Amino acid sequence: MQTTTALVPYARLPRAHPHRHVLTSTVDVFGTAHWLLAERAPLPGVDLPPFDALVASVEPDGHAELTELSAVRTRRPRLDRLPDGGFVVASSRTRSHEDANQVQLFDVLGRQTSSFSVGDAIEHLLVDESGHIWVGHFDENPVGIRRWSTTGRLAWTSYGAPIPGLFDCYALNVSGTVAWACPSTDFQLVEIRPTRPDRPVTVRANRVRGAHAVAVHGERVAFYGGYREERNRLAHGRIGDTSVEPTDVGLLTLPDGSPPGRRRVVGRGSRIYVQAEPFTAWGVFDLGS
Repeated sequence: MQTTTALVPYARLPRAHPHRHVLTSTVDVFGTAHWLLAERAPLPGVDLPPFDALVASVEPDGHAELTELSAVRTRRPRLDRLPDGGFVVASSRTRSHEDANQVQLFDVLGRQTSSFSVGDAIEHLLVDESGHIWVGHFDENPVGIRRWSTTGRLAWTSYGAPIPGLFDCYALNVSGTVAWACPSTDFQLVEIRPTRPDRPVTVRANRVRGAHAVAVHGERVAFYGGYREERNRLAHGRIGDTSVEPTDVGLLTLPDGSPPGRRRVVGRGSRIYVQAEPFTAWGVFDLGS
């Protein structure tokens, strides 16, 4: 019999904004949840002109705050907060490799301070504790995983790294300044420590296929998601020198025991955050608890 694990309620969008549309949402490296809100939903295939948006943030202690962002330009946005309190908003799709407004940085007052391009097909965008921006791409732009400074300087790239079969960044977890990834097509567990010059990348063989989120705690690892009937799978393993040894497999559900439908997932250290439609609440699974 499979073990069933229920998510623990974590953060909820403040009730003062029921009529705004949730463009995207995330949980940052310090555990604060954020929602990017607009007055209306974008029409399919239609680009919005520059618009003012609102970020609603809920800290781990429940304290909420609002930040108004001016002149946001985005197509299918990704969002995260910078360590100085500002925000980064990026268009996951762009028609030009030189779209200077693809990634916008905003200060704590919501004013744009800079912008640059990181390339089309963003699957994951996560800011680490040092303020670097990690971007994992999906297969329509198979450039892999890259780490950017807030000035648009490429600080690390998986190009040329010993990661066989890196085609689509299915799962990306950024905690501290370390990243863990589980990319297609081989779904190895990839540990990236860019500050370790002698060996920044460690690749371990892994038998779990198709996971969209990963959590790591010491020598333990958990993979969430999979193909078809394994969509809600939660697979546990132990990290060895060269491979991940599977230990057990179960299911991850919403706090009420129901399976998530459409959802967002974010991996941060030992935690996997899951947000199900209508995308107003986050639940958490913590491998370290």
